[in-house]
Amino acid sequence: MVAAMDVVGNPSSVHAEGRAAKALVERARAQVAAAVGCQSREVIFTSGATEAASVLGRLPGDSGVFVDESAHDALWAHNNLVSGQGPVEGAGHCLAMGVANSETGVVTAPPAQVDGAWPVGGHVAQYLMLDATQAVGRIPWAFSWSGADMAICSAHKLGGPKGVGALILRVGLDIDPLSLGGGQEMGRRSGTENVIGIAGFGAAAQAAAAELADGAWDRVAKLRNILESRLEAASNDTIFVGKDLDRLPNTSCFATPGWKGETQVMAMDLAGFAISAGSACSSGKVKESRVLRAMGYGEDVARSAVRVSLGPATREEDVLRFADAWIAAQEKFRARAA
Repeated sequence: MVAAMDVVGNPSSVHAEGRAAKALVERARAQVAAAVGCQSREVIFTSGATEAASVLGRLPGDSGVFVDESAHDALWAHNNLVSGQGPVEGAGHCLAMGVANSETGVVTAPPAQVDGAWPVGGHVAQYLMLDATQAVGRIPWAFSWSGADMAICSAHKLGGPKGVGALILRVGLDIDPLSLGGGQEMGRRSGTENVIGIAGFGAAAQAAAAELADGAWDRVAKLRNILESRLEAASNDTIFVGKDLDRLPNTSCFATPGWKGETQVMAMDLAGFAISAGSACSSGKVKESRVLRAMGYGEDVARSAVRVSLGPATREEDVLRFADAWIAAQEKFRARAA
């Protein structure tokens, strides 16, 4: 990104400086495509996954969108059909869901296609859009073998800069542009590209793919298991969400009924640890987790859940220090509640 700051040309310009900037954008496009498992021409750079999700309002035909109940708010905001009934049969309807949940880490496979369509609640959808933001670089996943028509991802989940993401759009699928203007990004998203952010996105994607291939996230999963075993031994009433399901290696979501999630976040912040109640994008909102309620948990559990995230740089001593701090905070909570 620092090197990209010295490339002053506009990537839409045809002079040498412009071509140099364009080369950075296209190199990053190839790096992101390699990490996501798609063709370079299927990558459209955006300001983030949320902007990329706006494709749900730009599908061809009289489109309706059914969003999975556990999906991120960036997708859920586009749900425009009666909840629980799914798309009605016909052209243009779309199923939108996450590959892996941002709060629980639970990995969910899309329904199997039937006659080229996606079954949803007894009906069918013509298109499938996957939120791969949490999955890319952490678990083996590729757009090319997912069967999806669209996917979204974000740089900062890969260790890249905030404020840049991508829409992955299957070749041959026509949509209305995300924004109108000069026709940048193959006419899909106009506006001068964020060359510096895009360069960082590409570098982060390449590094993340290398970490995944090197087994870095297998080591993270072991640390997560150490953390959960330590907490479970000290607290027999704490619920570990999705523990017996396929999960991301870095995410632990757990709840101690009666101990509010935001209270735990504050206690851990004072102890020097950054955790969240719900997904980070909405953690400022003090409310129960919609995702946990959709999974069948009651209000008390949904209000008491926190998410702890680990990464390749996390050490076992970090995990154990956090466990000690959390257990001490829980003991204080129990003493006050007694």
